[in-house]
Amino acid sequence: MRKILALAMSGLVTVLPLALTVYVIWWLVNTVEGWLRRALIALGIVSPEHYWPGLGLIAGFLMLLIVGSMVNAYAGRILLKYWNDFLGRIPFVKTLYGGFRDVVSLLPSGSGEKRDLQRVVLARFGGVQAIGFVTREDVPTVLFAHGGHDWVTVYFPMSYAFGGYTVYLSKDRVQPLDISVEDAMRLAITAGLTAAGKRNDF
Repeated sequence: MRKILALAMSGLVTVLPLALTVYVIWWLVNTVEGWLRRALIALGIVSPEHYWPGLGLIAGFLMLLIVGSMVNAYAGRILLKYWNDFLGRIPFVKTLYGGFRDVVSLLPSGSGEKRDLQRVVLARFGGVQAIGFVTREDVPTVLFAHGGHDWVTVYFPMSYAFGGYTVYLSKDRVQPLDISVEDAMRLAITAGLTAAGKRNDF
């Protein structure tokens, strides 16, 4: 009986991550497809009888291409700056929009511009060492009066949780770690249960 239970648990450990991954992707695709389908029909771009599955995703992808082209243009960057400034003056909205914008900025832009969480470091706290991610090579100017001229901003994610800690450390207390951002994040979030490989891009 114990051996059967062990085999069943081994199968569950193997199948469950794949099943959850497929489910999340399926749910996300169907949710976005549903939103875009309703938007296309409401705007009169396509009628319900002429809509076919996947059309919403194609339209959304084309819209992202158009918006990306506009933002990369000089006039688009100026308009985006004014838009950000406008939202930044609205109470509560500026907090939500600024937070979402900062989180989305962690995604790769594809433009070659250096993004956040691009440098993995090993930070020292007394006799303890922790994996962190340098988000800025400097700190807010308000910390200069406290010796922050030689500090960096380091983010430490929490294991099995959505969140983490932002710590300001002197540069001599962190050292580069030869590991990719993806492997380091996986290693930190899974509490070290997932093995991480070395970078292959050097």
